[in-house]
Amino acid sequence: IADGHHRAASAVKVGLSRREKNPGYTGEEEFNYFLSVLFPADELEIMAYNRIVKDLNGKTPEEILFEVGAKFEVESQRKHAVVPAKKGEIGMYLDGVWYRLNAKKDITSAEPVKGLDVSILQNEVLDPVFGIKNPKEDPRIEFAGGIRGTTFLKERADACHGAAFSMYPTNIHELFAVADARKLMPPKSTWFEPKLLSGLFIHELDGQK
Repeated sequence: IADGHHRAASAVKVGLSRREKNPGYTGEEEFNYFLSVLFPADELEIMAYNRIVKDLNGKTPEEILFEVGAKFEVESQRKHAVVPAKKGEIGMYLDGVWYRLNAKKDITSAEPVKGLDVSILQNEVLDPVFGIKNPKEDPRIEFAGGIRGTTFLKERADACHGAAFSMYPTNIHELFAVADARKLMPPKSTWFEPKLLSGLFIHELDGQK
């Protein structure tokens, strides 16, 4: 599953619940099915899923730079927005300045999940520097799909006096490697295109086959 994990899990729960209420089910009822769409891997585009942190965790920009510099090579780009050009490269917007971050070798990994750029950012920056341990639940972090550019990241970070991170997109081979290892992708690590319009097709669970 490239996208829609939660919807698929919800559909399974609904189907199992309906089966409990209808012990004579045949397996042909509509609640046994849910809508899906298949795309060839070479026709999918994976875009970056960027991050916005809404505060500096009580630290100064100088302290943030010092701590980040322990794990990354940090290069100031001044006002020029950073769109990462390769794996291991991350753009950071902080206090009106864009920085290009390149992961030092000792924090990279060949392990499918730990080696993802989003995992490196989480494990080496968001958690230890900004104190964001659970990005799925922490209200201090916001995610921005790749269709929104760096101007959006800058504006959001400026508005909340925080920081923003532009990511290099996860590629399809990294996604397959995680799936083949029977691991789970980190939250908000891929933004897939194309996406179907919501409500374009509707599956009525109480309908008849």
